Amino acid sequence: MKKYLFIVFLIVPCLCYAQQPAVKGSVLDTLNHQQLSNTVIAVLQAKDSILQTFTRSDAGGKFSIPRLPPGKYLLLATTPGYADYVEPFTLADSTSTTNVNIILSLKSRLLKEVLVNQAIAAIKLKGDTTEYNADSFKMQPNATVEDLLKKLPGIQVDKNGQITAQGEKVQKVLVDGEEFFGDDPTLATQNLRADMVDKVQVFDKKSDQAAFTGIDDGQKTKTLNLKLKEDKKNGYFGKASTGAGNDGFHDSQLMLNFFKKKRKISGYGIVSNTGKTGLNWGERDNYGQSMSENFSYDENTDMYSGSFQSDDLENWDGRYNGQGFPLVQTGGLHFNNKWNEDKQSINGNYKILNLHMDGYSNTNSQYLLPDTFYYTNSSERFANTILRQRANGIYDLQIDSTSSIRVTADGGLDHKTTKSARTMQSIAQDNALVNQNERNIATTGDIRTINSSILWRKKLRKKGRTLSLNIQEKYSQNNSDGYLDAVTEFYKNGSVDSSQVIDQYKTNRNENITFDTRLTYSEPLSKSSSIILNYGIVVNNSSSNRSSFNQDASGKYGELDSLYSNDYKFNVFTHRGGATYSLVKKKLRANAGLSTGLTSFDQQDMHTGLKRNRDFVNWFPQASFSYMFSTQRRLSINYNGSTNQPNIDQIQPLRTNEDPLNISIGNPDLKPQFSNNIWMFFSDYKILTDRGIWINGSYNFTYNAITSRTVIDASGKRTNQAVNVDGNRNANLYLGYNFKMKKLDMRAGFNGNVGYSRYVNYINEAMNTTNSGNYTLGTYLNKSKEKKYEIRMEASATYTNSKSSVQQAIKTNYWTFSINPNIDLFFPWKLQLHTDCNINLRQKTAAFDNNNNVVLWNAWIGKKFMKNDALMIKAEVNDLLKENIGFNRQVNSNFISQQNYGTISRYVFLSINWNFNKTGAGAK
Repeated sequence: MKKYLFIVFLIVPCLCYAQQPAVKGSVLDTLNHQQLSNTVIAVLQAKDSILQTFTRSDAGGKFSIPRLPPGKYLLLATTPGYADYVEPFTLADSTSTTNVNIILSLKSRLLKEVLVNQAIAAIKLKGDTTEYNADSFKMQPNATVEDLLKKLPGIQVDKNGQITAQGEKVQKVLVDGEEFFGDDPTLATQNLRADMVDKVQVFDKKSDQAAFTGIDDGQKTKTLNLKLKEDKKNGYFGKASTGAGNDGFHDSQLMLNFFKKKRKISGYGIVSNTGKTGLNWGERDNYGQSMSENFSYDENTDMYSGSFQSDDLENWDGRYNGQGFPLVQTGGLHFNNKWNEDKQSINGNYKILNLHMDGYSNTNSQYLLPDTFYYTNSSERFANTILRQRANGIYDLQIDSTSSIRVTADGGLDHKTTKSARTMQSIAQDNALVNQNERNIATTGDIRTINSSILWRKKLRKKGRTLSLNIQEKYSQNNSDGYLDAVTEFYKNGSVDSSQVIDQYKTNRNENITFDTRLTYSEPLSKSSSIILNYGIVVNNSSSNRSSFNQDASGKYGELDSLYSNDYKFNVFTHRGGATYSLVKKKLRANAGLSTGLTSFDQQDMHTGLKRNRDFVNWFPQASFSYMFSTQRRLSINYNGSTNQPNIDQIQPLRTNEDPLNISIGNPDLKPQFSNNIWMFFSDYKILTDRGIWINGSYNFTYNAITSRTVIDASGKRTNQAVNVDGNRNANLYLGYNFKMKKLDMRAGFNGNVGYSRYVNYINEAMNTTNSGNYTLGTYLNKSKEKKYEIRMEASATYTNSKSSVQQAIKTNYWTFSINPNIDLFFPWKLQLHTDCNINLRQKTAAFDNNNNVVLWNAWIGKKFMKNDALMIKAEVNDLLKENIGFNRQVNSNFISQQNYGTISRYVFLSINWNFNKTGAGAK
């Protein structure tokens, strides 16, 4: 009996072992059906993609993974040179065994043969990077990268080509990790072909020094990287188009690209008056004018911000933003290459733009005062021209395995001429005329910029011990000359009480140079922790000489008006040093640190000889936390404290009268402002259901914020001065949810955004607090069938509310609705019909009783010719209903305004478009 029991106890465990669930099979090459050895076979949990176990195929291409508990899994097979294989499977009970024959395709053949059982995982999360697999999204022949981006979950592209990823504006687009035409993302997204892209990666790009040390310095740029397929890096491709329409509309474009392995040469040219300027939207922030702060919400950008009102002789920043009628001639060159076993690389770009623009606008505004309110009505006609040149380059040198140098340089030249004729009148609450003004301004200006940097990085003998030195230089010069001719009449009891005539010649000479050096040393404390020490010096020297001349007895502009003239120097010197503790674990990354800056202000009025010296202690705290719950789920939280110094335009004790009804005065007593910025990001993606969640939140509050003090006298004249206040804060929360409905073969998503701001300023010596909110809910649907149709529908509703403490009874509340259908239909005989519509419904406000609803409907029909549909002849109609009236609504700290402006409306257009492509193994 004992012998039988002993045998039973031996057999039962063996049976249990044999009956445990397992997955087994073989791996073959799809081309030659040869066994693939050493292929990684991974089993992931279906619910969260956490790795369960893995193995490798043997010499015969076979594999077996035993002892798996019952459940739902994903089987992933990957080997170099082949497309990843992903297949879901279920082990129902203890006796389940799944047999899988895996057939892998070479990446070079993936476009021709798709033999993978299921689409490759559309999205992967790699650390702080979200990666989209381009081949998981069906595209039409000759589709652009911009067409691809519109299909990616969590990414939106507006009508101007501006990209938003996971609730944040994308500021830079890279190609294989390198800049492509500098900071001009649309040149990559609108000209590169979608079928060339292997992966689309979205991440927050850190500064070069922060990327090396691993310590966040607060400099982050939302970046999109296009990783090209290997077989698309050899050959040439591009596109050419030309067309003309009624009323003289014309558009011609050419884009050429020559790629040979690691060398890329590209060029483009555009001649157009249809609004296709070729000037990127990123440059809007890089080449602006001197400003004085004011807070506003702009419905075109859905953003609250502390902006700056221009007090320059002219305030055109040299770009086309939809207002007016442009004529553009622009072109550029790009060169990128790596050599010496990738130890050396160079990236260079040159762009030139000649833009002429004329137009008109009409603006109505309501201003709130502590005891009343009033209206202004203004109109403007303008004609502006700019010749702009930009060049930039990056040189990288890997000296040896432990040290490297990066040198960057960029510069620009602008020559501008502007002319404007403006009229304005102010009307009191009882409809009585307060004042009216007519002014003409004609100016010529030149802007020069030169920026450069050198970064030296060294890994020392001990692992984790590093040393880096970064030296930066920034130089800018802004000179302008012009004439101001203004007549202002002030009314009392319905008749003219007084008048003011200004006839002046003005010169502005502004110069700024900055030197910034930072030395960083890191020392490992253990395998997972380290301390980073940094020290730096920043020198910023600014000068501003602004002069106004009246006519003398001889009729020449030789009499200096000292009230509106000043020569000022403002020098800032800062010592900064600090330490940061860093902890890096398998799933956790965290760091915290504090830097202290000793800042000295040296202010000198060259007209009066008055000198002022002031000293400040500035703090720069920072902390970050990142946790990977799984390979597809992560959470990041960051805090950064930053100090911003006032600029010379805010601090120079000068009165400006370019707008006689809006006088600005500098404030030499301004202090630095300190901002606390908290940012949170959470993402979660499930491969099996193709479901993604993105949450992005931020909170900012500022001490000694630089805002405005406005005094409005009985004649309606406003005098503005920058001042420091406490209490400014803003918050934003974005939620994006997307999923795929597999039965309908359709992608859908929802997104919501909540924005809140509190802004403090002074109006007639009374503190004014403006609380504003912006709430948006949107949705989209994507449905396509190859060679049949593509349908995309977007819709959103936004509620805006704003209330100022100086007039609590007056509230600004309104809804805006946006509906954007986009449809492509593909017919026999290679015919394609496209139509898109932008329906904007705007609710009227208490100040303005018109809704300004607009339906912008565009359509075209095209016939394709040649192999791969390379040639298309297209007939199109822009703004079919002729409703593009040009409209913008702006909510400010104490006023609301509505603007109508002239813009491009309906035209009929006939064009021919040629996409040429010879890339891959056949390219020579």
